[in-house]
Amino acid sequence: QVQLVESGGGLVQPGASLRLSCAASGRTFGTYAMGWFRQAPGKERDFVAAVSWNGDSTYADSVKGRFTISRDKTKKTVYLQMMSLKPEETAVYYCAAAFGPAYTRPILTSQYNYWGQGTQVTVSS
Repeated sequence: QVQLVESGGGLVQPGASLRLSCAASGRTFGTYAMGWFRQAPGKERDFVAAVSWNGDSTYADSVKGRFTISRDKTKKTVYLQMMSLKPEETAVYYCAAAFGPAYTRPILTSQYNYWGQGTQVTVSS
């Protein structure tokens, strides 16, 4: 089993920045991609960003240029740096791990094996 624990959420004003972290522990053997998703009340869980084991990243169109995903393999941690946040981005943000080839950057929830419990991000004035 792999455990994922997110942190860094909170209440911020529109236009502010926030950095989320997700630490992995447990049976983290092999290569795995890490992803961030978000889910607003009453809506589906949407893809935000993913980073492959090799370090290549993919983003949802809505966050390109504002969000940056990165990972520190020595710390088994993935980060999501978010800038210019908008009220509509208020959601619970989840990190996830997908074991597979080193080059993959999955964008579907079904492709991920493990999920964190989520961290709330609220963007409001």
